Amino acid sequence: MAISIKTPDDIQKMRVAGRLAAEVLEIIEPHVKPGVTTGELDRICHEYITNEQQAISACLGYHGFPKSVCISVNEVVCHGIPSDDKTLKDGDIVNIDVTVIKDGFHGDTSKM
Repeated sequence: MAISIKTPDDIQKMRVAGRLAAEVLEIIEPHVKPGVTTGELDRICHEYITNEQQAISACLGYHGFPKSVCISVNEVVCHGIPSDDKTLKDGDIVNIDVTVIKDGFHGDTSKM
């Protein structure tokens, strides 16, 4: 695999993709509270990524992954699959992992 040297335009596109991923975490944060399902959080993220950002979720369909973001709760270390059966409770440890694709570049971030 060859390493390609990025142009200034490529680097700007990388910055945009990273910023978009960070924005998803910002918009979802107020929704992360007891009583919400991880499936609902995923739907909110998916709608924002596709409709507002005009980007693509890198997770959705990757090796069969069925959701747009990874949401890991408590003992799930990473890459948890959101579900309407998983309702958040007070005291849960929640990590949301977002990867978006915009103009061919990936922005990847997560927050606990």
